Amino acid sequence: MSQVSVILPAAGLGTRMSKSQAERMGTSRKQFMLLDGSPILIHTIRKFVAAPPVANLVVALRADDIDWASKLIAAERFPKPVRVVEGGESRQQSVENALAALALEGDALVAVHDAVRPFIDIETIEKVVALAAQTGAAIVGIVPVDTVKQVHLNKIRATIPREKLVMAQTPQVFRYDLLMEAFEQARQDNFTGTDESSLVERLEKVDVSVVAGSDRNIKITRPSDMDLARLFHAEELAQSPRE
Repeated sequence: MSQVSVILPAAGLGTRMSKSQAERMGTSRKQFMLLDGSPILIHTIRKFVAAPPVANLVVALRADDIDWASKLIAAERFPKPVRVVEGGESRQQSVENALAALALEGDALVAVHDAVRPFIDIETIEKVVALAAQTGAAIVGIVPVDTVKQVHLNKIRATIPREKLVMAQTPQVFRYDLLMEAFEQARQDNFTGTDESSLVERLEKVDVSVVAGSDRNIKITRPSDMDLARLFHAEELAQSPRE
């Protein structure tokens, strides 16, 4: 089974949340919202630590969060190494900082996963890692259920067939050397992508494959998402084997 190092960018400021929402949730940082008493970030780490292909994790955090988050992670006594590094002002910078801290061999695998997607399942992690080991690049994605329109100045120009579309999720897994080259090229071109796949695609060296994801693999970005998160978490607890 191929092994993978996992990067969790968690340096976001929660810009989608209003001041009143932040006060209601107790924090403006979505990755630190509490779910059943633990920050979402910890739930996400737990999921990856439990996945057999995962060898280690690197969490990219804002400098102000490193001390207390490190203590929180240490208290969990994870059976796999979980390191903390300082992130950047953007997700792309945070991932790049974490990549530099890994210093892997070229053909090693690296997965990048949104810190606020705590409901990724282990089977999907195993599938996307295995596919990336074969192809060099693979992501998780789902086909949209809604009809998608192409527009210009509020006018519809085309209806795009859904079977030709995929909504990208994470984890996104790549060969280390490929991902490093993609970030270097993006830096030279002053290009900012919305995900790691967009950087790798620009190299035109490999086709990025897609593993079917799940609509349960939600990205928690707003307080309203927490209602669904609590439901999914309760379902996971109910399905867990009882000791």
